[in-house]
Amino acid sequence: MNQYVYAFEDGNREMAGLLGGKGANLAEMTRVGLPVPPGFTVTTEACRALLNAGAEPPELGGQVARALAALERAMGRSLGTADDPLLLSVRSGGRYSMPGMMETILDVGLSDVSVSGLAKAHGNERFAWDSYRRLLQMFGRTVMGVEGEVFERVLGAHKAARRVADDTGLDARDLALVVEEFKELILRETGEEFPQDPVEQLHRALRAVFASWNGERARLYRGREHIPDGLGTAVNIQAMVFGNLGPGSGTGVAFTRDPATGSPGVYGDYLPDAQGEDVVAGARDSATLGELRRLDPRAYAELMGHLRMLERHYRDLCDVEFTVERGKLWILQTRIGKRTAEAAFRIAHDLHAEGLIEEREALARVSGAELTRLMFPRFETGSAPAPLAEGIPASPGAAVGGVVFDSAEAVRRSAAGEKVVLVRRETTPDDFPGMIAAQAVLTGRGGKTSHAAVVARGMGKVCVCGAESLTIDEQGRRFTGPDGTVVLEGTTISVDGTTGLVYIGELPLTASDVAQYLDTGRSTSPLTEAVAGALSLADSGRRLEVRANADTPDDAARARRYGAQGIGLCRTEHMFLGERRVLVERMILARDDEERRRALAELLPPQRQDFTRILEAMDGLPVTIRLLDPPLHEFLPDRTELSVRVASTATPDAYDLRLLEAVERMHEQNPMLGLRGVRLGLVVPGLVAVQVRAVAEAVVRRLRAGGDPKAEIMVPLVATVEEFRLVRTEVERVLAEVGTETGTTIHCPIGTMIELPRAALTAGRIAEAADFFSFGTNDLTQTAWGLSRDDAEASFFPAYLAQGVFPVSPFETMDREGVGRLVTLAVEEGRAAHPGLTTGVCGEHGGDPDSIHFFHGAGLDYVSCSPFRVPSARLEAGRAALTGEADADTR
Repeated sequence: MNQYVYAFEDGNREMAGLLGGKGANLAEMTRVGLPVPPGFTVTTEACRALLNAGAEPPELGGQVARALAALERAMGRSLGTADDPLLLSVRSGGRYSMPGMMETILDVGLSDVSVSGLAKAHGNERFAWDSYRRLLQMFGRTVMGVEGEVFERVLGAHKAARRVADDTGLDARDLALVVEEFKELILRETGEEFPQDPVEQLHRALRAVFASWNGERARLYRGREHIPDGLGTAVNIQAMVFGNLGPGSGTGVAFTRDPATGSPGVYGDYLPDAQGEDVVAGARDSATLGELRRLDPRAYAELMGHLRMLERHYRDLCDVEFTVERGKLWILQTRIGKRTAEAAFRIAHDLHAEGLIEEREALARVSGAELTRLMFPRFETGSAPAPLAEGIPASPGAAVGGVVFDSAEAVRRSAAGEKVVLVRRETTPDDFPGMIAAQAVLTGRGGKTSHAAVVARGMGKVCVCGAESLTIDEQGRRFTGPDGTVVLEGTTISVDGTTGLVYIGELPLTASDVAQYLDTGRSTSPLTEAVAGALSLADSGRRLEVRANADTPDDAARARRYGAQGIGLCRTEHMFLGERRVLVERMILARDDEERRRALAELLPPQRQDFTRILEAMDGLPVTIRLLDPPLHEFLPDRTELSVRVASTATPDAYDLRLLEAVERMHEQNPMLGLRGVRLGLVVPGLVAVQVRAVAEAVVRRLRAGGDPKAEIMVPLVATVEEFRLVRTEVERVLAEVGTETGTTIHCPIGTMIELPRAALTAGRIAEAADFFSFGTNDLTQTAWGLSRDDAEASFFPAYLAQGVFPVSPFETMDREGVGRLVTLAVEEGRAAHPGLTTGVCGEHGGDPDSIHFFHGAGLDYVSCSPFRVPSARLEAGRAALTGEADADTR
C-alpha cells in the first residue's frame, strides 16, 4: 500500500519532493523542537494520482482518517464538536515555493453547531463569528466556485453601514449577520448549501487545494519560473491556532534579513487581532515587528531566538509565518525566502563572510539573470519634482508606465506594446497575469510581506506597497494623491522601488551602482562588493572563456571593462553602413572590374581604421572578424520606396534607374537562404580581398605601434568544406601579399561559423581545413527548425508558447534536443578530425544563462555575447563549472 499521509514528526526537510517545501519544513521544525501546531501532510504523489485518474487513491480516505484521529488525540479535541471544537487549516505546498498561486482554507470544521462551542471555549463570541465568516468566504470561493468579489461586497456594505475602515470594527452581532448573508449567498450562487459536516468540509477542501495546482495562475507562475507541471502539490492539514482572539493575539511574517536589499537584521510585519491571511493579503495595514516587541516582549524575544536558529539551520534567508495566541507563540511555516537580485548577492556574500556557507555555495545562490537586473539604470532624482506619494520600498528598481487599475487592462495594454504600472488597493493571486505584464506594482495597502511584495520580488518586478496617502478608486479608474492631485488611468508615473517614492511623469535614468562598478572597477557599496566577490569567484573557477560581440571600438572597450576575454564576433557589415553605404552602392553598380576595384579601394581606408582601433581596444586578446555576411541588397534602398520615387518623377535620375535595376536584379524571395555569406565572397570578385587586406594592414599598424594584435578571420555560412577551402586560399594569399609588402609576418587563424545543419553534420571534414569553429546559433536555430525568427515571433510563437509546444523560445534558450545535438555532434567530430580545434558560440545564446550551462557541458572553449551580457555570462560560466553539468537552475 502506498503511503500518502505523513505526520509532521515523521518527515524532514530532505523530503521536499514528496511532502512539498512547506510540509518538509513543517516536519523539520517539528523535529528540531520548534512550537509548531500539530498536523500531517498529504503527499504530492496523492495529488498526481488524483489529477491523473480523476479520483483520489482508494487508500487515501482511510489514511487521512487515521491521521486525523491521531491529531485529535494529540490536541485533546475533536473536529467540529459542539464543545471546544478542533479546527483545521488546509494549505497547499509544492516542491518549489509558489507564493499565493494555490489555495488555502482556514477554520475548517466550523458549522452552525460548533461556532457557539468555539465562542464558549475561548470566551470570545466575536472571534468565533469572525472565524466562521472567514471559512465561508474561503470555502465558498475555493471549493464552491463563488466569485470572491461577491463576498467582499457584502462585507464592504456592513463596514460602510458601521462606518469602519476594516473588519476589526465589526462586532459579534455584525459578523453573525455577515455569516447568514454569506450562507444565503452561497446557496443562491451555487444552488447548494454550505456543508455543515466537518469531515465533508475537510475532504472537499483537500480536493480543491489539489485542484488548484492546475489553476490558471499556478500554471502561469510555473511557466514563468520553469517549474515542471508534473510535480503536483502536497496539502498540509494542521491544527488551527488563533491570532484573532483580541489585542493579546496576532499574526505576522518575519524575514531573517531584508528580502529587498539583503541588509542584516530582522524584517517583517505584525498585525494584532488577525489571522495569517490578513498580513499576506495586505487587506489591513500592518505594523513592524517593533509593535510585537511593545505588546508582548516575551513572545518577541522567543521569536527572535527562533529566527536566529532557523537561519543557522537552513543557512539562508528564512521567511517565517507565526501566530501569537494570547501570549503563546506558534511557528506556522518557514521557507527559503524570495528575494530581489540585490538581496541575493548581498545575502550570499554575507553568509559566506559569516562562515555559514562555502564559496562554492555562495556562487550557486546567485545567477546571471539577477546580475543583469542589477545593471539596469535607476532614477536620477537630483532635479526631480516633489514625489506624489511615498510607500514601502518592497522590490527595488526604477520603472515608468501608464497607470492601470486591473489585471486584464494591464495585460491588454502590454500586449499592445505599452508600458504600464498596475495600481491596486492590494493585490490578490488573481492579479498575477497583470503583475507579469506590468513594469511595476503600486499598492495602497500592505507591507514587505504582502502578496504584492512577495510575488514582485520573486519576479524581479519593481514594487512599492503601503502607499497609504493615495486614495485608490479602482472602479472610477483613478487615484488621488495627498495634495489632491487626481491621476487618471493611462497617466504616466515613475515608481522607485528602492526609495518607495512615486512621481508623476517620466523621470530621467542614470546608471546603476553595479553598472558604474563594472565600468570603473571601483566598489562603492555593500552590493557592489558582493557582486565583485561573486564575479571574482566565478572567474577563478570557470573553464569557459567569455568574449563579446562587438563591432565598434567603443563597444570593444566597454566589453573589455566588463571582463570580456576578446571579441568572438566582429561583424564587418556594420562598417559598411552610414556614410559608407554609397561606397557599397558604387561597388554593386560597377559596370566592369575596374569600377568595382575603385569602389572597393575606397572602402579599404575606413575599414582599416576601424579594425586598427578595435584591435587596440582588445590588445593582446583574440578578435574574431567575420567576413561580410548579409546579402548585398540590404545595402541598397528599399525596393518599394525606390520604385515609387522613380515612378513619381517625370525624368528619373539616371543613378536611381541604375539602383532600381540592381535592386530588381538582386531581389530574392528568401534572402536568408540566398546569396550571402561565403557565397558572396565566391561570386563577387575582390570582396574577400578588400576585407582581409583591411584586417592585415590594421594588424601591421598595431605591431609597428608596439601592440599585440590577435586578429582571426571567420568565414560565414559555410555548408561544405569546398567553399571554405576556396575562401581560405584567397585569405592566405592576401595575408601573404600584405606581409611581403610590409616586411611583416602576419598570423591570423582562419575559421568558420557553423550555422547550417549541413555544416554541423559534416564538421569532421570542415575541421580538417579550419583553425576554429564558432557556432552561429541564431541561424542554426532558424535553419534547423525551418522557420524565420522575425516572422514566427510576430505570428504563431505566442500560441506555441501558450500551448506548450515550446517551453521557452528556442531563440532565447538553446534547443538542446535538436540544435543542441547538432552542436554536440559538430564539436565531437570536429575535434576528432582536428585535435585541439577551438570551438565557441557567437549567437546571442552565448549570453543566456541556461544555454551557457549547455555549452559548458558540450565542451566549448568560449561563449560570446553582447557587451552588456558579459558580466552575466562570466557568472554563469563559473556556476556551470561548479555543477559540472549542462543544467541551470533558473528558479
